[in-house]
Amino acid sequence: MSKPRVAVVFGGRNSEHAVSLMGAGSVLEAIDRSKYEVVPIGIAQDGRWVLAAGDQRYAIEDGKLPVVDTSGAELALPSGEAALVAYEPGSIPVELGTVDVVFPVMHGPFAEDGTIQGLLEMAGVRYVGSGVLASAVGMDKAYMKAILAAAGLPVGPYVVVRERDWRLDKDRVVKEVEQLGWPVFVKPARAGSSQGISKAHDLASLETAVEFAQAHDPKVLVEAAIVGREIECAVLESLGDEPPAASTPGEVLVEGGQEFFDFEAKYYPDQMSLTVPADIPAETAEELRAMAVRAFEALGCEGLSRVDFFYTSDGRLILNEINTMPGFTSLSVAPQLWAASGLTYAQLVERLVQLALGRKAGLR
Repeated sequence: MSKPRVAVVFGGRNSEHAVSLMGAGSVLEAIDRSKYEVVPIGIAQDGRWVLAAGDQRYAIEDGKLPVVDTSGAELALPSGEAALVAYEPGSIPVELGTVDVVFPVMHGPFAEDGTIQGLLEMAGVRYVGSGVLASAVGMDKAYMKAILAAAGLPVGPYVVVRERDWRLDKDRVVKEVEQLGWPVFVKPARAGSSQGISKAHDLASLETAVEFAQAHDPKVLVEAAIVGREIECAVLESLGDEPPAASTPGEVLVEGGQEFFDFEAKYYPDQMSLTVPADIPAETAEELRAMAVRAFEALGCEGLSRVDFFYTSDGRLILNEINTMPGFTSLSVAPQLWAASGLTYAQLVERLVQLALGRKAGLR
């Protein structure tokens, strides 16, 4: 029998393009080639789909972020077929054959937000990770917080700033933000990897921060600053009928004096450290793990998610956000949390592929 074909899709036309490539490089290295036929597919920043080299190493080198090379063949999904077709410049399309599952190692808008999931649903192709709704809600921090709060999970105070309101009714928006107290964190509602985030200490810096965030997304979230330790937990769907499993929690520490966990802290060497297990009381760790699973189920997530918390000095847990496709290099937080919980990176990749292969196409 032929091996299942796994298309690892990465890149995309958003500010997290390079982050996606770094994760894809780790997946391509870890996936078991003796069990699967692997088809690496990149999406360039201009939206073109291209075949990529299977042994390509995607990493930050000499301070430069990796990008999808568009010199390869363009790709498109044909209507009515669950297959990928390669389009080489100036030639007749060459069919790659049926793909059994897609592993979208993608983050941010036009990727992690339900768009590629919807494309694959329409094509009848199974894929790794959460479905359209969970992906869309997980990407939009405003709706994510509303659903988490409706599920009885503690979230911090926030204000949603829409482009039209900021332009036409700024005084009202500012009054709402001032009620949060200074300082506040200002972030794009639909971005990740700490892109577009800044800290505002007063009205002048708020205006600068909102404009900075709007460069990534016209919809902006302003959050009250919460003083607390950053504790993170990964959740993994079960292969059987068991409930999702939560990893050992870990504490993220930012080095170098940054005020928050920004892009450089996440992806540049020596900027971040992770302590696993987190030095918190055992009963708090169990409560946190249970809350992480509740968040996963509240959104209807599948595959893997990472849930981020603040742990305050008075012992409260506040859920910051959930990532339905977290950073996925072998050194990213979620894989490290699972490694500390007894699941290696290669085993994690295998579990996610098996979960996708066992999932039926269509409504579920």
